[in-house]
Amino acid sequence: MLINASKLFHCPIMSLHMGGRIAEVVDLIIDPNTLKLIACQVDGAVPQESGSNILRVDDIREFSRLGMIIDSADDFAGEDDIIQVQEIRKLNFSLINLHVETVSKAKLGKVIDFVLDTETWRIYQLIVHRPALKSLFDPELTIPRSEIVEVNDYKVIVRSEHEKSETPAPVEPDFVSNFVNPFRKSDLATESQSSDAKTEQS
Repeated sequence: MLINASKLFHCPIMSLHMGGRIAEVVDLIIDPNTLKLIACQVDGAVPQESGSNILRVDDIREFSRLGMIIDSADDFAGEDDIIQVQEIRKLNFSLINLHVETVSKAKLGKVIDFVLDTETWRIYQLIVHRPALKSLFDPELTIPRSEIVEVNDYKVIVRSEHEKSETPAPVEPDFVSNFVNPFRKSDLATESQSSDAKTEQS
């Protein structure tokens, strides 16, 4: 599922153990090196009591219309308990409001939101607010992950139309079916046996 990061704020966190809502998301912790959501800062009665306010995305069992579903409050941790979170917090990194420009220094605007894939929690695309003059005709620009060249403390650098590689990257299929039709499988077995019988007769 693809979802705007802005819609994750105040997203309910549901506990299977408690059978209901125990917290909500108040911040997203993005790894700038991989452009992936690694954890959420949470708030609510249960996290405050335990003194732990970080939920790793690896501990989210499922994401649905109900929110993020976890096993129990034991899945919450403190910032000091997760080294990766500590390191990113020290960087004080935020993707929102970063300037976006092309490799050739053409200014495209600022990041106002981004889209996440809830299966992998990787950033799927950036949503960029265009500069004043350009926004009259096209207020927002979406930039796919594949066009991002570099991310630093001040800006996101992307390829322009003229700077794109002549050889496009292979596109991975969105869905690979693992379903095997049992009736078709039976037919194939019958066909195979029939073919073997004919071979023996000849």
